[in-house]
This record gives sequence, C-alpha cells and structure tokens, in this order.
Amino acid sequence: MFRTFIISLSCIFLLLANNICFAANTITAARVWPAQEYTRVAFESIAPIQYQLIILKTPDRLVLDIEDVELTSVLKTLSDKILAGDPYIKQIRVAKFKPGVVRIAIDLKGEVKSNLFALAPAGDYKYRLVLDIYPLQDDLMAMLGKKSTEADAANQSKPVSQTKPIVEPLPPTAGDLDNPVNEPAIDASNTPETPVEVKPTAENKSAPETTPKETIPKEAPKNKEDNRLITIAIDAGHGGEDPGARGANGSREKVITLALAKKLKEKIDSEPNMRGMLTRDGDYFVPLGTRVVKARKFKADLFVSIHADAFTNQSARGSSVFALSEKGATSASARYLAKKENESDLIGGVSLGGRDPVLAKTLLDLSQAATINDSLKLGKAVLGHIGEINKLHTSRVEQAAFAVLKSPDIPSILVETAFISNPEEEKKLNDDEYQDKLVDSILSGIKKYFASNPALAKTKVAKD
Repeated sequence: MFRTFIISLSCIFLLLANNICFAANTITAARVWPAQEYTRVAFESIAPIQYQLIILKTPDRLVLDIEDVELTSVLKTLSDKILAGDPYIKQIRVAKFKPGVVRIAIDLKGEVKSNLFALAPAGDYKYRLVLDIYPLQDDLMAMLGKKSTEADAANQSKPVSQTKPIVEPLPPTAGDLDNPVNEPAIDASNTPETPVEVKPTAENKSAPETTPKETIPKEAPKNKEDNRLITIAIDAGHGGEDPGARGANGSREKVITLALAKKLKEKIDSEPNMRGMLTRDGDYFVPLGTRVVKARKFKADLFVSIHADAFTNQSARGSSVFALSEKGATSASARYLAKKENESDLIGGVSLGGRDPVLAKTLLDLSQAATINDSLKLGKAVLGHIGEINKLHTSRVEQAAFAVLKSPDIPSILVETAFISNPEEEKKLNDDEYQDKLVDSILSGIKKYFASNPALAKTKVAKD
C-alpha cells in the first residue's frame, strides 16, 4: 500500500513538473490597435516570448505559435478584440496546438506586409511581442523612393522563419469548433520538431513603420495673395501602445491630445486660406520620425505637436512651448522633458530594423539653423496667445533636442498645453469650452506668425 502511494505521488509530481515546464511564461495582456494605416497586435508577458511566424496563402493568413505558455482567458478572448471594420484582419482563431504551445491563426482580408518583433520592458510594460500588419502598397515609403513591390511580393511568399509551413491543422473557426476542418496538407518532411524563434529577415526588416492614407482634399477658396493653401501639420502626441502621461484623476494624455488636435484641425479648416493635416486621427502608435516624414509629405508650412505634461509634484502647472535645439537644452526641465518625450518610441514600440535610410537621413540633417529661427518666432507668437487663457510655466520659448521637431525645412514647435498631473489643469483639459479656447489661442498665434512671416511658395493644393 505504501509503495503504491509513493508511486502515485511520484506520478503526480512528474505531471505537475511537466505542466510547470510548459507554462514557463505567462501572457498577461493581449491588445489590438486597428487603424487605416496599420493594425498592431501586441502580447505582453512576464518573460521574453519564444515564437514562430508562418505566412500562408490562398487564403491569406498568418500563423503565430507562442511557446512555453498555456491557453489562458487573455488569449481566448483575443478574437473578441477584432473589429468588423478592421482594414486588414478578418478574424483571429486561437487554440492549444500542443502542450505548452498556443497557435494563433490570423485570417486576413487580403495580401499584407507583416513585421514581427520583440521588445524589452519599457515604461509600464513588461516584455512584448508585437505584430504590425500593413497594406501591401505603402504610399509613405514610395514617397521616400522605396519602391520595391516586386521584391516585397517575392519575400511575402516565403515563411518568415527558415522552416517549411507546419502540417498540423489551424485552429477552427468559431462555427467549426465542434467539427474542425483541417487545413490542406503541406509537405513538412524537413520541418524541425521544435519551432524556432523568428530571426530578422528581409521580409520583416523591410516593413515600414507606418503607412498613411490621407483623404482626398476637396476644393475650397484659396489665399488670393499666393493662390494656395497654408498647410499646418497637427501632431497629437502619443497614441496606441504609448499612452503618454496619466492625469491625477486617470485622464490619459493620448486621449486629450487627439481631442485637441481634431479641434485645432477643424478651426484651421474654417480659415479660407488654411488646411490642417493630422499625423494620427485615431488611437494608434506613430513613431516620432514618421510624424516628421508625414509632415513633409503633406508639404506642411508648419508643424505643431500637442502634449499635456506630467510631473511628480501635482502643484506644477502652466503651459509651455518648445522648439528644437542643436546645441543643448535651455534648461534642466527642457532637457528632462525632451528625454521623456523621445522615449515614446521605446514605449510605443518601434522595430529599429525597419527604419528607412531616407528617414534616418531626414532626422540627422543638421542644416536647420534658419528653420529653428522661424520655429522660435512661431513659438513666441503661440506662447503669447496661450498666456492670455492660462498661466505660463515659463515665459520664453524653451529649446531641447526633441526628435519630433527635427524636420530640416518646416518650422516646428511642441506645445505643452498644461500639466495633466495637476488636478485643476486636468479638469480644464477635459472641458470642451476650455479646449476651444486653447485651440483658438494656438490658431491666433499661427496667424500672427504668418502676418509677419509669409509662407513660401509651394505646390498648389486643394482643401478638405
């Protein structure tokens, strides 16, 4: 009897040890950020994620195997996060592939480009695995001279990993859970028994960071003096995986900045000789460098980035305006803020292997002395009008090395509208009436700048 008990206990121990081995990691969160520019699927875990991605055709789909995890409720509910209006993903199916391996099948609405990469802990996030899905035709990178459709199509037909597609069935669709139908058999004679981690390839390196799709402008009255519209690029800070600062009562910077950016665009569009263009129009992540490139694509005359700062001391308050500095920050607070804002790419998640060399050249171009001088003039005009509706944190335009302000030929400013960490200012930032006054003051500053600094002639455009 005692011997039987010991044997049973040993079996239970081995079974538990086996399960622990397979559940070495835990997926703590799964998020989906759909946008017209690209859709991002992100997994967060307590340890680095081991994974394998397979690209399949007819129909188009992606198969992601995540190793050393169990099928928890976080993964089971991933399919519920896919919106019917998602431009790229039709549905997601999740199932246990084998002990310790979860298979995620992503059914696509057509051919896409994909970029899968891992991120180390940053900000409030632990380890992340990020899958970005882009349209096959990339207008932004085409503008930068990266026209490689044939090469991309060739790469897209190959699996991302260096193995052949796996022969086992994909997870069933929601309607086939009781009667699963296997995928067509694929020759996998040389497929290794253990899935391997994806390594950087030409496929995932060439994927762009974003791919904007701007609406077609409509005809509208133009400035009689130069017969063209003045274009203002409006940049809502943060977004998607990068929430920005959090307010004293829970407000998120990315939500407030987008609301202000949309209102500013509406005000600018109401002017007979101006149009506003948004670097993001929804809750999704846009890398800092891509925001600069978008402004140049718009042929923007000005670039205005909108933020709402936070500080450890809740009593900190007031508005500020910043311009780029090539020589160093004008104060310790400006240096601190620039460092914090420049970390947005780490928090939001950028695949550094996907950065285009033309984009890198744009960001490293230091022939900006004249542009910085114009930026200071613009900042002074905007700061003066904001000071009429809110206390100023500093009475001068400060300077620091903000990555988002590094356009070599577009006067650019960053407006810290108020301290979201201050309860009183957080309340103001969420108030519609105050938001209107704030964007009115920014527009007044822009108009004052152009009154003494006429926009240079550029290609004629039509207005939304």
